[in-house]
Amino acid sequence: MRARRLRRMMNLWPPFLFAGVRVLELSDDFRHARVRLRQHRWNSNYVGTHFGGSLFAMTDPFWMLLVLRNLGRDYVVWDKAGEVTFVRPGRGDVFAEFRLTDEHLAEIRERTDADGKGLFWFDTDVVAADGTVVTKVRKQVYVRRKDRGAIRPRASSSA
Repeated sequence: MRARRLRRMMNLWPPFLFAGVRVLELSDDFRHARVRLRQHRWNSNYVGTHFGGSLFAMTDPFWMLLVLRNLGRDYVVWDKAGEVTFVRPGRGDVFAEFRLTDEHLAEIRERTDADGKGLFWFDTDVVAADGTVVTKVRKQVYVRRKDRGAIRPRASSSA
């Protein structure tokens, strides 16, 4: 699926749509994404700031998606863990950016090819429109090589 179409689908995906999350950019090479969370009554907490679950949700699928699309079909990629630290109250529009570098991919391929699998941490800051950090999110992605020997052709049956 092309990046443009996936971006449109993600913007209509109910967990993003109803939380106020919008994917603003998803590069054609799946190396960069930019996401915005707009504050509404339905995604604000009791004290009038962004609901923490929405701040985490806006970052949730991106590292797994970018790694998966760049490694290709020879690898299995899953989200493994996540950590969130709320730095200051978030109000108004907040943004998150994800950039998958050549260095990230080289490290993933090197460790995964050597060990068969690996766990990799990625950090993302959620920032207010003025650049102030609101939330720090860490996501751990699990990657392993697919076992090419797992699928074997059926033996022909002789009558």
